[in-house]
Amino acid sequence: MRRIRCAIYTRKSSEDGLEQDFNSLDAQREACEAYIASQKHEGWELLTDRYDDGGISGGHLDRPALQRLMQAVDYKQVDQIVVYKIDRLTRTLADFAKLVERLEAAEASFVSVTQSFNTATSMGRLTLNMLLSFAQFEREVTAERIRDKIAASKRKGLWMGGNVPLGYQADGRTLKIDEGEAATVRKLYDLYQEHGVIREVKERAEDLGLRSRRRERAGGRVSGGRPFDRGHIHHILSNPIYAGRIRHKGQVYDGQHPPIIDPETWERVQNTLEGGAARMRGTKRLATRSPLAGRLFDETGDRLTPSHSRKNGKRLRYYISRRLVTDPSGKHPDAWRLPADQVEGLLVGLVRKHLGRPNATASIVQDVSAAEILAVSGKLGRLKEDAECLALVERADLRPGSLTLLLDRHAVAQFTDCHPDQINPEKLTIEAPFRMRRRGVELKLHLGDAPPEVDQTLIRNIVKARRWLAMTIDGKTFAEIAQAEGTSKRRVQDIVDLAMLAPELLVAIAKGQQPAGLTSDYLIKTGFPAIWSEQHRQFAAL
Repeated sequence: MRRIRCAIYTRKSSEDGLEQDFNSLDAQREACEAYIASQKHEGWELLTDRYDDGGISGGHLDRPALQRLMQAVDYKQVDQIVVYKIDRLTRTLADFAKLVERLEAAEASFVSVTQSFNTATSMGRLTLNMLLSFAQFEREVTAERIRDKIAASKRKGLWMGGNVPLGYQADGRTLKIDEGEAATVRKLYDLYQEHGVIREVKERAEDLGLRSRRRERAGGRVSGGRPFDRGHIHHILSNPIYAGRIRHKGQVYDGQHPPIIDPETWERVQNTLEGGAARMRGTKRLATRSPLAGRLFDETGDRLTPSHSRKNGKRLRYYISRRLVTDPSGKHPDAWRLPADQVEGLLVGLVRKHLGRPNATASIVQDVSAAEILAVSGKLGRLKEDAECLALVERADLRPGSLTLLLDRHAVAQFTDCHPDQINPEKLTIEAPFRMRRRGVELKLHLGDAPPEVDQTLIRNIVKARRWLAMTIDGKTFAEIAQAEGTSKRRVQDIVDLAMLAPELLVAIAKGQQPAGLTSDYLIKTGFPAIWSEQHRQFAAL
């Protein structure tokens, strides 16, 4: 009897109830264990390893336990995945197709305890696809309904949860004033109206002993209770909630909570803030052209400063190590000279990728409801302008082969309409390896491996192969083609097979993205099957 090694996979979308002695994951596992025991006569055997994902959505595959399980499947350590329901494995049809492909490649399968059908038949596969389609539809409709409910509630001026702003206490779906903290907020507004500069407000607030709210979080961790920094002060001065209003997706609505600051005073403060920003833009035009000025550092701690040169009448921007400016003797071979557009684009890509990860919002924004996480995810999804991405960067440190990027906690909070204390600083650091290519004195950075060079020889041979194949279809022999092309018959026979490469491989070759060993010599000497799926399997091993 064939031994069938079974692994149980369980998942729960929310963390509610996971702290209980017997939770949803345990219930799923118990049902799966009973099912495996009932199939003992078929050789089914339960593996001891547990694969449980608690508090993670099924709308993506970036789940720790699932990744471990699929790795075990790839290594052929698991023959059968057992789940309570199909949607525990995934709620997305496209992701399910990827999982099935990996299972088939490893000669493994899966079974649902509560949904019995045979995926070996066309009707079973149709049933499975219908179930997954409805699961995906249900997930998307639920998300839309939550977003619509949040939007409708905020239009009515209701408080929808999250960290309660300084000066208020939660009161159901509204807020009530905490007079002790409200005095601190009013004092900050008074100081700003008196001085008109946030830096001076910070210094005066520190002299007066003003402190942010002290918050005790899960696990005994304490945050807040410290002097206000400039970003926090700006957030308080620009937050419409203190004027009795609610902000949602760029729109401001009248709230149902009492204002701490008179609305006319709040508007006057906004005008002053905007006027100060406009003056700053006018006096620092160079900084706007080089948005990373003062935020790039090399491995020696030297700040990279903006520079430029002209070539053929075109202005070229750079970020260069400051020692090249203070000591232009040229005795600094380790100094950096980076094309500004290229390094700015690289950082923009890193920020978008980091904030666009599945569950990125849930890890970055803490102590908020699931509904609020959806709202913040929507804001991060609209992060499209390069300038917006670079505005979130606090500091970037360059070392040979490695880049460390730190996002500005207050900038992220302001962009997402969150309180700075809601932003988890531990999730704002991005580490990325890169390769360097030097051209003269100029360096270029490439994330991961440097872009591969396009194999021009292979491309020329593929073009010949397709032309020669067309000639054979028209009735010419290999000998006639060789005579017409001024080459040997054997060469024509070797090259013409390249016309049989799969379309996806042709696209990769044109972009220089084919496997490193996929060359003309390899294809001619080794040979390859005409069936495209078999080509993919053969070339995947390169």
